[in-house]
Amino acid sequence: MNAVIPSPTEQVAQGGAGSLAAAGPWRVRADRSLSEVADTVRALLAPHLGARLLPDGDPREHSSEIVLTLDATGVPLARTVGVAPAGTAEPADEAYALTVGADGIICRARTPEGVFRAATSAAQLLLTTPPDGAIEALQLRDAPHYAWRGLMIDPARSFVTPDEVRQVIDLAALYKLNVLHLHLTDNEGWRLAVPSLPALTAGADASDPDTSTPGASGPDASTAAAFYSADEYRDLQAYATRRFVTVVPEIDLPGHCATLRAALPDLPPAPAPEGLADRFPFVPPLDLADAATHSVVSAVLADVCALTDGPFVHIGCDEAVGITADAFKVAVHELRSLTRQLGKRPVAWQESSRAGSGPEDIAQFWVDVPMMDLPASAEEFAARPGLAASGMTMEIASALRTFFAPSDHDVERVLAGGGRLLLSPQSHLYLDRRYAPEVTPPGQAEAAARLGFPHYLPRDVRHTASWDPASHGIPDESVAGVEATLFGETLRGIDDLTTLLLPRLGSVAETAWSGRPPLWAEYRGRIARHAPLWRERGLVHFAAEDVPWA
Repeated sequence: MNAVIPSPTEQVAQGGAGSLAAAGPWRVRADRSLSEVADTVRALLAPHLGARLLPDGDPREHSSEIVLTLDATGVPLARTVGVAPAGTAEPADEAYALTVGADGIICRARTPEGVFRAATSAAQLLLTTPPDGAIEALQLRDAPHYAWRGLMIDPARSFVTPDEVRQVIDLAALYKLNVLHLHLTDNEGWRLAVPSLPALTAGADASDPDTSTPGASGPDASTAAAFYSADEYRDLQAYATRRFVTVVPEIDLPGHCATLRAALPDLPPAPAPEGLADRFPFVPPLDLADAATHSVVSAVLADVCALTDGPFVHIGCDEAVGITADAFKVAVHELRSLTRQLGKRPVAWQESSRAGSGPEDIAQFWVDVPMMDLPASAEEFAARPGLAASGMTMEIASALRTFFAPSDHDVERVLAGGGRLLLSPQSHLYLDRRYAPEVTPPGQAEAAARLGFPHYLPRDVRHTASWDPASHGIPDESVAGVEATLFGETLRGIDDLTTLLLPRLGSVAETAWSGRPPLWAEYRGRIARHAPLWRERGLVHFAAEDVPWA
């Protein structure tokens, strides 16, 4: 059985057709109209094949080929649901057919995007086969279920350099993800230059991980002032576009705004519920009814929208601790309105539904109280000593239950208003979850203990792979797509990021593509064969003991 992820819906072995030697040398040949796609495929293969990959125009005749062609022969009909991240009225046609023969691999599709998806399957067939091995002759046919298949990373809390973002984009593309959501602002950092408000990144060097901000705290204090310049941001988007990945920037408002407040300290706080300030510390959210605040936010969004090539801008709207319900509604309405006036479609976390929800709204579903794993009693709290070690108390746990209680009805609000839900349930798709001790190899015990949000219950790799989008009872016509998230509170660099990401990203990608979870008994063998691919790309992975690594 081949190790392609996502596993194609139709796989037919071509008995008697021989097999294809993996040794090569290899060349990529394409229709003239697909020359840019061919260049991108070569770039993805280069770290693995080295001299076995012949450059375009090499005169040597004896080589195996990956052929890219716009040809509908054998290509299945696409039946994709959800919101097209590229902004088209209908989802892109990503259906493809692939044939392995004795001389090479032919990738067919009706669109360049479909050809590229076929090429990533071809790349996986080749790169999960030892150089002295052979690829069986077969035919693959496939098309995605969900149009939006995303990954969110968190440069705000742990900066990811432009080169590292490119590594993540390549990884996403190899597994047929088509959205990279960048959480660019939070209490810990502001990571995108805003030309009209240079104070937000004043005194910092763009993308300089050695620059620091006085008073910064947390795991990323040494990189608190690093950010992406306008040119770097444009370059990252262009790089992603060549891999058919759409970048969605997030400017998280009206809460999570400590960095903005530090740069612009005169903005007034939003109206707060009575008694809250006397019990729990919080950064006051922004008051969008205040003229000065509205002007600042308008300038920020104008620049971000102007810099963003894609059709979507994420406006946050989560965890606005310390704001009244009425002030929150004003903030959400203004953030949505400003983004739309600037020509972009807003995406927001599910809490935005409390300001109303309409057919054009996309709410990112991430939480309800049951999936938060909060202790409900002193006995449960005592049974989890890691909670106390992380600073939680039973009083805080009870307050969190109260604060998040409205989340249990956010999905209902979105559905009632005709909006769409982007599925990112914390229970399975928050990849900043610690690995369970029982699957932790001895050599990675330190990483397993350090990485991941301490309030979440640790889980094995199978837990992520078991998630079924249908389990939430949300009709397909109301689903925008699927997106995994990886927040950066505990990360210290790209190796930490990929340790939490791999191997769990593979099952997320498969479920997002196919619309259903993989069968663990056979999937674990497929993902095991991807470890050499990650190593060749310089990516650290977690060698979980519930996967039979090759």
